[in-house]
Amino acid sequence: MKLIVGLGNPGKKYDRTKHNMGFMTIDRLMDEYGQTQMKKDFEAEYCKFKVDGETVFLVKPLTFMNESGRAVKFLMGYYQIRTDELMVIQDDLDMPIGKVRLRMKGSAGGHNGIKSIISAVGTKDFDRIKIGIQHPDKQTVVNWVLTPFSKDQEPVALSGIDKAVDMVKDWVSGSTADQLMNKYN
Repeated sequence: MKLIVGLGNPGKKYDRTKHNMGFMTIDRLMDEYGQTQMKKDFEAEYCKFKVDGETVFLVKPLTFMNESGRAVKFLMGYYQIRTDELMVIQDDLDMPIGKVRLRMKGSAGGHNGIKSIISAVGTKDFDRIKIGIQHPDKQTVVNWVLTPFSKDQEPVALSGIDKAVDMVKDWVSGSTADQLMNKYN
C-alpha cells in the first residue's frame, strides 16, 4: 500500500496559499491518476485506487495543519498501513520557492504538520517530499504561509508541484527512496 498525504488547511480561503502545497500536489495527483472524487472519513478527504496492483491512497487531512497527525493515524490504523508505506508532502520555508527535496526521516524542522504526524505515528522514520516556499523577507511567517504566491512566484511554485508529482508517481511505481533521492535531489 501507498499512503500519500498532502499537508494543508481545509477551506476556500486557504486554497492557493503557500502552506497548501501538499493539498495542491494531491489535487494534481488526482488529475494524473484520473480520480474525480474523494470521500470524507477519518477526519480527511481521501480516495483509494489501484496502480499496477498497488493500493494507493491520496489524502488531505481536514484537521488543519497543526492536527494533521490525527487523520494520518486513523487511516494508518484502519487500513493497517506501515510507516514505510507513508509519504507526506509538505511546504518548506527553508528552501527557495519551487525547489523540491525528498527526505527519508528526521525532525519536524519547525513544521507543525510534521510535528503532529511524528507525534501521532510515534516515529520520525517516514518519507516526505518538501516543496520550497522560501522564508519571508519582511512579513511574519504566519502571514507569509497563509497568502498566495505572487504572479511572478506562482509558475516557479507550480514547477515544484510538477516535480513532486513525478516523484510520487515514481514511488508508487516501485522506486525506492534512495533511487528517488539520486534522481531528484
